[in-house]
Amino acid sequence: MYIVTGGAGFIGSNLVKALIDRGHDDIVVVDEMSDGHKFVNIADLPIADYLDKDALIDRLATDKGFASGIKAIFHQGACSETTEWDGRYMMDNNYAYSQELLHHCLETATPYIYASSAAVYGASPAFSEDPANEKPLNVYGYSKLQFDRYVRRTVPNPPSQVVGLRYFNVYGPREQHKGSMASVAFHFNNQVIADGEARLFEGSGGYGDGEQLRDFVYVGDVCDVNLWFLEHPDVSGIYNTGSGRAQSFNDVANAVIEWHGRGEIRYIPFPDHLKGAYQSYTEADLSQLRACGCDVRFRPVEEGVKAYLDHMAADAGS
Repeated sequence: MYIVTGGAGFIGSNLVKALIDRGHDDIVVVDEMSDGHKFVNIADLPIADYLDKDALIDRLATDKGFASGIKAIFHQGACSETTEWDGRYMMDNNYAYSQELLHHCLETATPYIYASSAAVYGASPAFSEDPANEKPLNVYGYSKLQFDRYVRRTVPNPPSQVVGLRYFNVYGPREQHKGSMASVAFHFNNQVIADGEARLFEGSGGYGDGEQLRDFVYVGDVCDVNLWFLEHPDVSGIYNTGSGRAQSFNDVANAVIEWHGRGEIRYIPFPDHLKGAYQSYTEADLSQLRACGCDVRFRPVEEGVKAYLDHMAADAGS
């Protein structure tokens, strides 16, 4: 069986679907469902079982038959709210829990593919997997960085597969439950539908109105990277997972407007609470990902946004 933690969340549920689409019917989703709205992300997916995130740890420790049947753990579960400043809560969810799963996988030689984040780079102008570039701006980014550091220190040459994937700005289907933390593509689409306009921040950090640059990566491409590593269990390491191309928020808004065939952009003041805690530029350096052999193609914003909105339109019509 395959374990997908955070499997009812955004990237996790897409990964569950990708596994099912490749013929796997033995997937156990692990999540924390106090927000019951997430059920819609897995309602259409024929999973083998569901476990609460705390129940998984107990099951691994007490049920040898269950533990021995695991082919790989995809650890996608985390508190991903970059505006959450409860450091104790963040470190418990994103650091300590990840450690427990890591040690189980090492003890049982189970492949462990986990979600890191481009938030580890924070204020850095460079985005290669070099400790010198790791400068998180919030406790979420720190929690992800500290676990990457733990992996590097504890198992620099792991006896079984351990892979950390530093996701950049992921967007795509099954993210509606994330509210304010959903992608800008999601919010721009809702704004154009409701008001005929996409609202972008005015210039900041030396960038013009809406010209802040991010590496926006389509969730389907992120899933393809996860599955590439599953198919190459001899490859371990920490790798950037982005398109490798920085594009502006204007590009995303224009892609949404073009899909609808209507709408305009309006710029709004840059929020005070984000000043000094905001990445105005990200662009994944894919050198190490390519060097390990991963040849997954990443869609540009114009192509990815169209795929996303096509998917939402199909869902709405079904």
